[in-house]
Amino acid sequence: MDPLDHLKNLVIMAAADGSLSEQEIALLIDRCGNLGLQEEDLEKAIAFALSGDAKLRLPTERVEQKAMLTELMRMMAADGHLLEVEKRLFALAAAKMGIEKLDLETIIDNLVDK
Repeated sequence: MDPLDHLKNLVIMAAADGSLSEQEIALLIDRCGNLGLQEEDLEKAIAFALSGDAKLRLPTERVEQKAMLTELMRMMAADGHLLEVEKRLFALAAAKMGIEKLDLETIIDNLVDK
């Protein structure tokens, strides 16, 4: 998956509740660096997420799908609040990728155990 698309997905999740918290921005900056992207790329991703055209671009490879769901979940939890809109967006992404309940439980368990 293209790193910029990956970052856009994270920004869409972060902005799903209508705002970007300090913790979410810090996580986005961190992920931006880890993905080899620049500040301008983060600005593009934020502009995209806030536009009327924003939509998740989901990976097709199973390993990338699980990694994306893990990242989305981290982003959901970054501000310490799990809102219904974030849960629905996460559930929609998982369903569109065909991720089964057991796989989701494994992803959640792995995150909780860290």
